[in-house]
Amino acid sequence: MSWNVLVTSSAVAKAGQRAQERLRNAGCKLIFPQTFGPLKTDGLLNMLNGMDAVIASVDPYNPAVLQSPAAARLKIISRWGVGYDSIDVLTATRLGIVVTYTPGMLDDAVADYTFAMLLALARRVHEGHLTMRNDEWRAAWGSDVSGKTLGIVGCGRIGQAVARRAKGFRMRLLAYDTSPNAPAQELGVEFVSREKLLAESDYVSLHAALTPQSRGLIGEAELRKMKPTAYLINAGRGALVDEAALLRALQENWIAGAALDTFATEPLPGGHPLRRAPNVLLTPHQASFGCETGERVSLAAAQAIVDLMEGRPPKHVLNPEVFESVALRTALKSQPSP
Repeated sequence: MSWNVLVTSSAVAKAGQRAQERLRNAGCKLIFPQTFGPLKTDGLLNMLNGMDAVIASVDPYNPAVLQSPAAARLKIISRWGVGYDSIDVLTATRLGIVVTYTPGMLDDAVADYTFAMLLALARRVHEGHLTMRNDEWRAAWGSDVSGKTLGIVGCGRIGQAVARRAKGFRMRLLAYDTSPNAPAQELGVEFVSREKLLAESDYVSLHAALTPQSRGLIGEAELRKMKPTAYLINAGRGALVDEAALLRALQENWIAGAALDTFATEPLPGGHPLRRAPNVLLTPHQASFGCETGERVSLAAAQAIVDLMEGRPPKHVLNPEVFESVALRTALKSQPSP
């Protein structure tokens, strides 16, 4: 048996050589696009024809794509990462397509990067670097981090990993989450209302999942509740933030600055006003791009495809009910664990 596997995640090309070997050794043929994802709908449809599996970036696996003739052979979407808001899981399940992801593997890499952005923004490291590259010598005054208050919006695995790092800086830890949890409280995190978190935090870091309810979670009203000396950090999902409101907040000094690794539209278009906004640090959605982490996640994403191809239920299936469906597009030799 041989499957065609489309790889739209650039991480597999950059850090996933062992994952590529595992797939090829299992008999898979790998197809790489000329430009890696996230692909647009038309580009994805052009690539999906004849594919049995995909290791996915945040490409739009919406009903129109999943129900298209191009996706007729698709058996599994193996998501590289933990966010799956770009996949219509209900439609995939109805069509018999297995959807997997890689939870828990990116926590430390994203938390490290989040704190790196927080420190660089607060101490204006990026500005100092640019002045030196321009043959200038101009020191910038920043803000202290030790002993300040960090507000974590969404305190799941990654939020808790950020909290552990913040403890080393003796920070007061506040969190807003729809489901407060004991592990975070054991770290010294105090769960509070969103209003209290915004009003009292010196740094606000976003780690909530993107859902219809959380889209635009941080808008004009929320930004105006923050201190004028506070900073916003987003290594979660770009659509959590109303970018037009954030642009105004930066231009009119409602807040002191922002560090953004994710955006509502990716890649962020050239000439986008955020690229020229004051007091902002921008990076191209690379918080999870640690080489060792990339290798582990790529292997896990590849193994999910190999498992299903060989008749085994993969780990970390988002829609396990698909295995009970008559629409399931591939046969299992063993049943999933209850």
